[in-house]
Amino acid sequence: MPQTSSLAARGIAVAFDARGGQITRLTITDEGAAISPLHHAPWTEDEVPAEAPPHQRRLGGDFLAAPMGASPAGLHGLAANGTWVPTPAGPGILRAILSGEVQGATLVKELSVSDDHPFLYQRHLFIGGTGSLPVSNHAMISVPNGAKLSFSRKRWFETLAEPLEAAPTRGRSRLAYPRRSEDPAEFPAADGGSVNLHRYPWGDAHEDFVSAVEDPASRLGWTAVVRPQEGDLFLSLRNARRLPMTMLWHSNGGRDYAPWNGRHRGCLGVEEGAALPNLGLSARETPDPLTAAGQPGLVTLDPMGTVEVRHILGAIRWSAGQAVAGVMLDGDTLTVTGDWGAERKLPIRGGWLGLEDTPAAAAPKKAALDWDL
Repeated sequence: MPQTSSLAARGIAVAFDARGGQITRLTITDEGAAISPLHHAPWTEDEVPAEAPPHQRRLGGDFLAAPMGASPAGLHGLAANGTWVPTPAGPGILRAILSGEVQGATLVKELSVSDDHPFLYQRHLFIGGTGSLPVSNHAMISVPNGAKLSFSRKRWFETLAEPLEAAPTRGRSRLAYPRRSEDPAEFPAADGGSVNLHRYPWGDAHEDFVSAVEDPASRLGWTAVVRPQEGDLFLSLRNARRLPMTMLWHSNGGRDYAPWNGRHRGCLGVEEGAALPNLGLSARETPDPLTAAGQPGLVTLDPMGTVEVRHILGAIRWSAGQAVAGVMLDGDTLTVTGDWGAERKLPIRGGWLGLEDTPAAAAPKKAALDWDL
């Protein structure tokens, strides 16, 4: 059985690897330019230690993490490390079923594209299963020349309980752990200073992970990554009431062991989902602040039904280099606005994320919190 498949429509081409269900290539043609924003690690499979999770051998692109984090099937679970079997689908659709179950659920992946839409539509269906689990996509963006990041409205930003590499002989981080802050422009740094989360990178050699929690009133959740030198813009879209977290992985030469060896640079993970365990302080609280606000911290399976997780990835020309100030959905048009007035109007499947079908979470009460615990 071939490991790779392809999917295309006018102006967009996608390559898919059944190993790990990985989107290995996303190329969008916009205003005469071919944009390929996804990152790929600089190593070959034989350079990866045998004990590493299988997805690390071909690290790059985008895949589903389910469960996100530690798992008996390897980091980020069977969804990221197992084999997906393509099945027949209609024009403009690539469908695959995961070999094996995730907490008793059958997992189906469906990728689709439309002519002249600069977007890849992703749908994952958990059929049956029991319990709850952290779930996220794992898009990795190539940013060798730096980037400007913007987000839909957030409640706060928060690091893990401890750095990704706690031992200085293995790596280093730029952020303080665990910390949280409402101001992404002045997030606490490990050296006592602050870091601007709207910019990439934060240092010469660092490995960091920080999450953001959506405002409960938000409907469209979005992350915009402007690559000024490349003259383009990456977009990640989701239903913020179903997937209330944006997670940013900065991998920029901060790991010193194989296969990383200080050479994995210019990678920005833009991971969108529901993954409460990644909040180093909030996950310890009872009730946690997501649950208290009516936001899902995990994806809960339905033993007798189907649970869907949807993402949209896209890219466009953005020659002005302006940071994104806003992203607005109106019918089948998505409007992206820059902080100095640049604007693009893009065709999109306006109802695809189901924003109108999802009730708003209750507004959280303003708790007295020590943000620097």
